[in-house]
Amino acid sequence: MKSRAEQPSVTSPELDEERATIRLAQQGDQQAFYQLYQKYHRKVYAICWRMLADKESAEDVCQEVFVQLWQKITNFRGESKFSTWLHSVTNNIVLGHLRKHKNWLQRIFSIEDQTIQDIGVEMEDNTGLTTLDKQIARLPERARLVFVLFAIEGYRHEEIAKMLNMAVGTSKAQYHRARGLLREWVER
Repeated sequence: MKSRAEQPSVTSPELDEERATIRLAQQGDQQAFYQLYQKYHRKVYAICWRMLADKESAEDVCQEVFVQLWQKITNFRGESKFSTWLHSVTNNIVLGHLRKHKNWLQRIFSIEDQTIQDIGVEMEDNTGLTTLDKQIARLPERARLVFVLFAIEGYRHEEIAKMLNMAVGTSKAQYHRARGLLREWVER
């Protein structure tokens, strides 16, 4: 699997149009920014929801991502794909949200103490969610974060360990824990 830095540079009319839209947004063009929002808000929300497993928090953090994006879009230098950069920004904001809004006791008793019925009710509004998304939401927080970052977002365990302030071995163990739980739940 190629790392993000090894991805080949691709040009296409769609990519050229996106680069032009980004340049306009960087110059303060609200319509251009809205086009970026329209293109990426569902993907950003999906990342937020998968990592937070809470509809209201995911909506709040998704909104915060786009507020931050508007304020910091000039930081995007085009050294990577915009979607890659936006995913990184999103992940950082989600992790910051987790650190800021949960004390250690709440982290211990996060989604693990919710009943499956509570999770199901919370997700009824999210009709676009796949069965896998629903199962991911059931995972304990650390296992869920590692699973989403590794399996879905494509980060390496070394990167995840730095993001989550854990040992590389812990990241791998949490990933395998998540996989085992998902396999068990799917096979039922």
